[in-house]
Parts: sequence; C-alpha cells; structure tokens
Amino acid sequence: MSTRAQLNSQLSLAPAVSQSGRAPSIDVRELISLATRGLAAMFDEGSQLFCHRLLRTERGIVCEGLSPRYTIMALLGLKELERAGMDSPFDTGGLYASLLRDTNWIQGVGDLGLLIWLTATFDPDRLEGLFSTFDCETALDRYPDARKASTMELAWFLAGLAHAAEASPKLISTLTDLSVETYQRMEENQGEYGLFGHLNTKNSLAGRLRGRIGSFADQIYPIYAMAKFAKVFQVEDPLGSVVECATAICSAQGESGQWWWLYDARTGRTSSRYPVYSVHQHGMAPMGLLAVAEATGQSFSQFIDKGLSWIYGRNELGVDMRDAEENLIWRCIRPKKRPSKYWEVTLSVVRTPREDDEVGPLKILYEQRPYEFGWLLFAFARNSRSLKSL
Repeated sequence: MSTRAQLNSQLSLAPAVSQSGRAPSIDVRELISLATRGLAAMFDEGSQLFCHRLLRTERGIVCEGLSPRYTIMALLGLKELERAGMDSPFDTGGLYASLLRDTNWIQGVGDLGLLIWLTATFDPDRLEGLFSTFDCETALDRYPDARKASTMELAWFLAGLAHAAEASPKLISTLTDLSVETYQRMEENQGEYGLFGHLNTKNSLAGRLRGRIGSFADQIYPIYAMAKFAKVFQVEDPLGSVVECATAICSAQGESGQWWWLYDARTGRTSSRYPVYSVHQHGMAPMGLLAVAEATGQSFSQFIDKGLSWIYGRNELGVDMRDAEENLIWRCIRPKKRPSKYWEVTLSVVRTPREDDEVGPLKILYEQRPYEFGWLLFAFARNSRSLKSL
C-alpha cells in the first residue's frame, strides 16, 4: 500500500472521545490565551531571557536556569500571536535585539539555524550580515552536530534557511546549494519505513550505537523543515519524505492520541512509548502536521485533534494536564520507575511495544519549559481566526 493510501485509511478513523464517552471540548483560542499568560511567569527581566524550566516544588512554583534557545522558540510563537492581531505581553522586538547582543551561546548548526529563523522573522534586512558573520557556507563542516548529522539540529538549520529565503527572496539563489546539502544529509537518516534516526549511523561511534533510534523531535522537526523547504524553494522531492514520515507517526499514534517518544528508523517500530510529552500533543505535532497540510493539501486534523484531546484528560491517568490557576500545561506523563522506558527500547529490537504492555505505574512530571508554549503559539496563532475549535 502506498504511503498516501495508508494515510487515507488512517483518516477514516472515528473522532476521538473522552473516557466518559464524550468528545473533549477543545478551544484553540483558550489554549492560545493560556500559553500567552503562562510565558509571563517564565521570563527573567534582568537577563531578558526565558528560563530553562519552571517546576512545582514544596516551596511553590520556581524558575531554574536561562535558555537563549527556548527564548528563540518563545519569540517565534509570540511573533505569530502578534501577526494574528493579538496582544503580546512582551516587547518582542526589544527581546530580539537583546538576544543578538551576545551570541556566544551558539554552539552548533542547530543553534545557528534557530537564530537565522528568528532573524528572518524579526529583521530580514540583517540576514546577509548574519550569514557573513557566521560563515554559514561552511557551517555543515565546522559544527560537530552537523558533522554527526544530528537530525533535529539539521532540521532547525534547514528551517532557518527556508524561512530566510521566504523572507528575503533575493537570497534564494545563494541559499539553494546549502539548503539542498542540509536536506540530503538529514534525509540519509530516514529509514525505509519513513522514520528518522537520531544520527547518521556511519559518521560516528555514537551513530553506530544509537543513531537508528529517533525521538519524536527527530520526526516532527524534519517534517516541518522539509515541508517549508519544499514550499519555499518549489521542489517536490522532499514532499515524498514528508508524507512518509507524517504517515508513519500518525499510524503509530496511540489510541488516546499519544505521540510516542522513541522510534526505530531501521525497523519502523515504536521503540519506547513513554514519557508522553504535552508539548508533542499541543505544539510540535500540530506545528509539523499543519505545515505538511499547507505544502501538500493533505489534512491531518483528526490526528491533531486526538493529540489535543490527550491534554484535556483523555489520557492514561484521566487527568487534565492544564493548570488554569498556574497558567501551565504540565510537562509529561511518565513511568514512576525510570528503567521501564529503557527496557522498552531493548524489547523493541525484536518486537513493537503494544499499548497493553505493562510499563508500571505512571505519574505526571510537574514542570514546564518556555519552548512548549512557544510552539503552541507558533502552530495555532496563525490559524486562530479559522480554528475557533477543533
């Protein structure tokens, strides 16, 4: 069966329903409002950065660390909020300018890709200077994550190049070769079943040992990046890879809408189901699948809907992951005994984990990270006028 036929068969599934038998009421505008309010608590005025994580402790809710990377992701979402005509509680232009004053945090091609993406969004006129400053033409050979062909980081770089070309069309001719090379390096990590491994399995010892096992991030960021690359550069070849990967993760989606954690690119199996992360449900999966829909015309709304229903309580614990009082969506549901998830990876080499396999007691991880709300806003703010609810 072709990948498109497989996807069409998946689209015939019945709508998601809650454990009570009723479909959860999913209001995208409410999620957008929650994310906007929640980001305020994760911002550090002194550094003009968002924190690394916010967590619940015996002393209450506290912020830990600072993250330029998460700040970029939050700003990308907040910019979409502003473009949709909604108010942002931040001076996003000022935060962008502040972030550019110190770029010593850039340690890889993935970080550089995110900065290019951000600059394309906030100040396209600075792109040529940015490419010169960071010698982007040689980036794939200079940075360790590029030499190892780290899937997620290559996807961020490709997404940045595609957004740069879209924001400044005069750059398309100069960025074409670099974009194609980035795409080809990333595509080498895609297995015959459509799933991506974490690293190139030939370029390093780490790749040979664990390169075939890719996280959900290793699937969804390439989906987004390749869809954007194909659309902006008007090339069709990446769309086959996009649809194959989107089909694979949608076929593997859990009965309650779970986007599982780890995948084996060599066998096409789910390697480990847990943790199930909220950001995959409400932010990253919609971001990637909506980009595929834009590039191909193929709707993935049912799978997005099922994933969102998990947030609203259609999950293993029957718990609404939203905390309206704290304006948060808690990070994940995971096994209480951490070794169980690694045992699933080991077993997956010989068989696909089943949803009724015993993983032991589960619990909620009571923390959140700013990028989670950033990607929620990025996915849904631009569609807020047409998506009153799913």
